[in-house]
Amino acid sequence: MTATIHAAPVVLTMTGEPILDGAVLVEGGIVTDVGRRERVVAQAASARVRDWPGVMTPGLVNAHAHLQYGPRFAHLATGGRPFADWILELTRIRQGMTNVDWQVEARGSAHQLLKSGTTAVADLVGYAAPITVATSLGLQGISYAELAGVDAKGWPSALERLESVLGVGGRPRGVSPHTLYTLGTQVFRDMVGLARERGMRLHPHLAETADEAEWVLSGTGRFSEISERFNLEFELHRTGSGASPVKHCDELGGLGPDVHVAHGVHVDADDRALLRERQTVVALCTRSNAILQAGEAPVAAYLDEGSPVAIGTDSLASSPDLDLLAEARAARDLARRQGLERPEEALVRALTTGGAQALGMDLGTLREGGRADLAVFDVPVDDPYVQLLEHGGGRCVATVLGGRLVHRR
Repeated sequence: MTATIHAAPVVLTMTGEPILDGAVLVEGGIVTDVGRRERVVAQAASARVRDWPGVMTPGLVNAHAHLQYGPRFAHLATGGRPFADWILELTRIRQGMTNVDWQVEARGSAHQLLKSGTTAVADLVGYAAPITVATSLGLQGISYAELAGVDAKGWPSALERLESVLGVGGRPRGVSPHTLYTLGTQVFRDMVGLARERGMRLHPHLAETADEAEWVLSGTGRFSEISERFNLEFELHRTGSGASPVKHCDELGGLGPDVHVAHGVHVDADDRALLRERQTVVALCTRSNAILQAGEAPVAAYLDEGSPVAIGTDSLASSPDLDLLAEARAARDLARRQGLERPEEALVRALTTGGAQALGMDLGTLREGGRADLAVFDVPVDDPYVQLLEHGGGRCVATVLGGRLVHRR
């Protein structure tokens, strides 16, 4: 078994203070020592040493992505379409895609993750191809089988599709009831129940747009028109629930410590308090929200109130790239505009331990006995949390996945 020492001027373990002139000893895909370079090298004299510039971190955790919407869909992120129009165009492009097509798209997305220091992903999937691609590359995380556009009459056939995706071998599986406006109320409830019966985690989109908030509250607006267009018989149509998306999702059993939600844009203080009470992590997707004109999540309030947060890139269909540090910088800028002076350390934690909490997995730290997933970024080393967000996007020089060097710049 070949031992390798990865050393850098600063090592962030996310379990303690930054280690100056630090090193991580990797044996058999496991971290067997972490500390000052001099000591680690002295105690493992036969190990190969790789010296990297800048700041080393645990492998980053992307808490919300759709790898299947890869490079072929990237033009949608530059079209300037409002969300409702965007989702209709996305649906149109999906028609006629083959299994091979989905494999190509998922692989293109996955390589972007690895080149930017991401080693784990919460990936929403409608097909087998993204699962097989992520499994073959060794990406950690969960593949969430997703359904959308399903009412009570379509549920039996949709359930068959769901089961076919859940039955694919490979990575851990979860369930994604897409949204409160693309599923019938009972269908959403049934998907939540199915996941809980099987001990699977849940990951819906929630409170992403103002149109969603209107639909859930009163059953009117743009999503009412879309449901009519596609002859979907949703229980909320023209009636609504009388509640916010967060509160209605909770009424359906859709919040809890086994759930993390994407976006969380249109939420008030009561909604955020409920998410904290239910121990439900929110995956922030700042750039996607801006591109789709969905609004701005209250990032500063989430962080200031101690809400559990993670960060996701969404897909290439609604984001310029899948680089988590570029995404975190956008969240940092938004938090500052909202009045939070120093959000950087909290956001780096959202990229690591926050993502691990979202997925309910042992990820996001560098510790003895842990899996050897790490990334290195060629950034200045003074105030590493600030420098990672200011300069880290596009500057990943190495990604190590389960002890294997899978990216080197």
